[in-house]
Amino acid sequence: MQKKVLALTIILLLTTISLTSISLSQAATSTTSDNQWITDYKIYDATTNALLVQYDASTNTTTPFSPVLPGAQVSITFTVNVIASGEGDLSLRSGLLKPSSGTYWDYSDAGYNLGSSFSPNAATTTFNWVAGQFEITLNGIVPSSSSASKSITAVTLAGPSGTTLDTITITATSAQMGNFQTLLKQKEDELASLKASGVDAGYTALYQNVLTTAQAVALSGDTEDAIALLNGLNGANAPAGSTMQILFYPLVGITAAIAVVFAILFLRTRGKVSYFQLVVEDQIKDLEGLTLRAAKIDRAMSANLDSVKDRLKRLIGM
Repeated sequence: MQKKVLALTIILLLTTISLTSISLSQAATSTTSDNQWITDYKIYDATTNALLVQYDASTNTTTPFSPVLPGAQVSITFTVNVIASGEGDLSLRSGLLKPSSGTYWDYSDAGYNLGSSFSPNAATTTFNWVAGQFEITLNGIVPSSSSASKSITAVTLAGPSGTTLDTITITATSAQMGNFQTLLKQKEDELASLKASGVDAGYTALYQNVLTTAQAVALSGDTEDAIALLNGLNGANAPAGSTMQILFYPLVGITAAIAVVFAILFLRTRGKVSYFQLVVEDQIKDLEGLTLRAAKIDRAMSANLDSVKDRLKRLIGM
């Protein structure tokens, strides 16, 4: 009898723990979904009124149309969803510089009363914490940066104690980085088209490797060489079959270009000598193999590759 009571007690205890865990899990899920105070937003160029970036909360997707450039004056129109009323005031803080004209904040939504504390001409302002939804626009100038790409918290929504509730973060890029990203998108679309049309798998794999290398070069700050790498890709000459001789010419050109770019990076970043020396040495080994195979197809090309290989060796003192 005692064993049955003990077994029943254990079963009830396990059932209670299981139900509690489910409740906590559901509560955590609900909290996560309700944490989005700022929903949809759009970023415009304030000078041309061109749409630069759009975020759709229903699909959780961000769509860039044009790069957000440092020093540009922009307008960010966004929706704030105040889930429930509370004590004290909420605050909005701008991460942009003061606009050349006009106010930081534009608000004309009569359906939500921001209260008397709201100050449209202040970088940080407060408003009534009342349940509801409203749309507001932030105006300002994107801070300049010496880096090719920099994340900026443009809008911060905070609670009465200063705790951050939600943010809008934008990535400001240099004009050259913007050109690189545009070209990269074109090449990615071209690669997708090549794969769909049945181009040789070896060629598309090599094409993808060049895209990956170009992105790494761009992130290191050398957008000029990254753009040069992308410009070296030409899908119009892609081989339809898997014949090695057809594939060989684009392979030689792209591999040589990668070797030269890494040699340039080696010279420009002497603080990372050991790393780039290893990379260039690997490229030299690849060129040696290509030179041997080229000799069977085109002696002039073989001689040119041999010359490139010798110059790279001299650069790193091999």
